[in-house]
Amino acid sequence: MRFITVGQDISNWLVELGLSADAANILNLLLIFAIMVVSCYVIDFIIKNVTLIVIARFVRRSKSKWDDIMLERKLFHKIAHLAPAIVIYYLTEWGLMGYPVWINVVMTGATLYILLMIVVVFNTFLNGVNDIYNTYPSNSGKSIKSYVQVVQIVAWLIGFILVISILINKSPGYLLGGLGAFAAILILVFQDAIKGLVAGISLSGNDMVRVGDWISMPSHFADGTVKEISLNTVKVQNFDKSISMIPTYELISKSFVNWRGMEESGGRQIKRSIKIDMKSVKFCSPEMIEKYKKIHVLQDYIESKEKEISKYNFENNVDDSIKVNGRRLTNLGTFRKYIEMYLRNNPNINLNMTFLVRQLQPSETGMPIEIFAFSKFQESPEFEGLQADIFDHILSVIPEFELRVFQNPTDVYNKVN
Repeated sequence: MRFITVGQDISNWLVELGLSADAANILNLLLIFAIMVVSCYVIDFIIKNVTLIVIARFVRRSKSKWDDIMLERKLFHKIAHLAPAIVIYYLTEWGLMGYPVWINVVMTGATLYILLMIVVVFNTFLNGVNDIYNTYPSNSGKSIKSYVQVVQIVAWLIGFILVISILINKSPGYLLGGLGAFAAILILVFQDAIKGLVAGISLSGNDMVRVGDWISMPSHFADGTVKEISLNTVKVQNFDKSISMIPTYELISKSFVNWRGMEESGGRQIKRSIKIDMKSVKFCSPEMIEKYKKIHVLQDYIESKEKEISKYNFENNVDDSIKVNGRRLTNLGTFRKYIEMYLRNNPNINLNMTFLVRQLQPSETGMPIEIFAFSKFQESPEFEGLQADIFDHILSVIPEFELRVFQNPTDVYNKVN
């Protein structure tokens, strides 16, 4: 108990030196505060320069990952901030004996600091848990950050209520009893967080979006990869490296495209057509047929078709002096078959998925020949390159089948003039 009387002894000694009682009390109080500050500094120095260094070395040598993540999050550093406040809390009642007002002020301040640091440490721990969760491959794309943020908000609310209860010297139950009166205000203040929580639960429960998904949402200028899903926003890195921030609740209230199904399928859809001028469609002449036989991918097809048509015409006594009688090859049908065989021989086309080369409804703009297939490439640069190569080739070989691509003369004239 000798430490308790040190302050009184110093005060009496200062009075004996000729100082007034008030001046002696002020100097005594300042000296006590100085001792407490020095004690906190020494404790803080020892913890940061000895204890934390030892902990850091131990963590780096361990094989587990969770302690490394907590060290990177500076969890141990934030826990260390509690030590000086705890020292002040327990020294105050001894050192400031005789100063009840100051005891109350200092102990209240230390309590509030300890309380806030506990909330900070808890939130840092939750962030670390989120990081640890993300290290497991089985959790890839399944974000829990929104749930972590909800718990953090609740922790801050509890901390705020405890701080207010300490400041007004009322129990937390007293404040919670009157919380209903502020429910409307709380809902207004935290409406984005509430909507984000509901949206996050819906997105996660229905597996609508994962981290790493490619999504497109033109209303928010988003077309890229999901980098982060939080309580309030979804961060999307676009292909031009810009960042789009989408409110989480917008993803359940507005339409967007998730390309995950395409990425998991092993192919990306090619669906594009070329419009053929119908005036260029005609029956194949013998010269044209001989020419087509020299095209490697068509050789077997032409030979089998010739046999099939000859057999049909012979069995049905067809008068082949008139072209409309019986069956004949057309340049458009042969061209369509050529496209099919050309694509089947392309190693970058996924033939295990839907594969069609078909005619669409003819219109005033020509006869559309549509390619409906899937590329093995999914990334845009390779996919667009493959698609361009295919149609470059097709456009180049169209004249070989004595066909023409339809172009609107009026549009061409208007653009030139």
